[in-house]
Amino acid sequence: MYTDTHCHLNFQAFDGKLDEVIHSAKSAGVGIVVVPGTDIVTSIKAIEISKKYLDIYAAVGIHPHHAIGYINSKDRLQSDLKKIERMLKEEKVVAVGEVGIDRYVYKKTKHKEYAVDEEFIDVQKILFTEQLNLVAKYKKTLIIHNREAKKDLLEILTKYKSLVTDYRVVFHCCEPDEELLEFAKKYNVFIGVDGDLVYWSKKQRFIKVVPLEMLVLETDSPYLSPFRKFPNEPSNIPFIAKFIAELKGIEVKKVEDQTSANAKKLFAFANIRGCSSA
Repeated sequence: MYTDTHCHLNFQAFDGKLDEVIHSAKSAGVGIVVVPGTDIVTSIKAIEISKKYLDIYAAVGIHPHHAIGYINSKDRLQSDLKKIERMLKEEKVVAVGEVGIDRYVYKKTKHKEYAVDEEFIDVQKILFTEQLNLVAKYKKTLIIHNREAKKDLLEILTKYKSLVTDYRVVFHCCEPDEELLEFAKKYNVFIGVDGDLVYWSKKQRFIKVVPLEMLVLETDSPYLSPFRKFPNEPSNIPFIAKFIAELKGIEVKKVEDQTSANAKKLFAFANIRGCSSA
């Protein structure tokens, strides 16, 4: 069975459709799904979904986009971090995420008005490091979001290298970058690979040289469909696996088995009582 290690079933695109989407995923051979939060509301929703479905797990955290709301409200930042900390005590919460740094200027989304200035980045860094401290305190997996912010990210992670070494970490939707790959190899960080692999030649060259033992499969649903359609769904995981198999010249069954084993190692599903971790 496959594992979708990053799927936003907690987003509006799936409202009223969860039973159908999860059934479709199971029918496609996707046995486990991890649902990351991006703010307080979606983190709560991720937990609610994980409680309803046996092999759905939650991650909780505040995405760097939402740092914009804390620029003039440090009290609110601390209040929200306390809420995230309380959520980390829930049994089916397997990770802090998705969290990180993002310098990309979004021109066609609700974030298009965001000025990616140094004040915004400074608050992102504070938000990220505070959540890194929660990873260490609660011994959770870390799901890292990075977009066009490699230098900032690696500077922070180097300062927290004992955390990266001691705990389980994944570069979600990893950018095709040699420096990121070298860091990942050095500190045993997993590389998340998504549907954009299908139409991004640079990422194809990158994933071709990443050892299979480092890869985990993601859809990032409802985004990054391999067919460029919205919404993406976890049922598309086998298509991504097949594409990886063709890139590497190996059997798709090997991709399925190894990436699923990697996902179990990354998230330690077996340590959670009452869950099948198929």
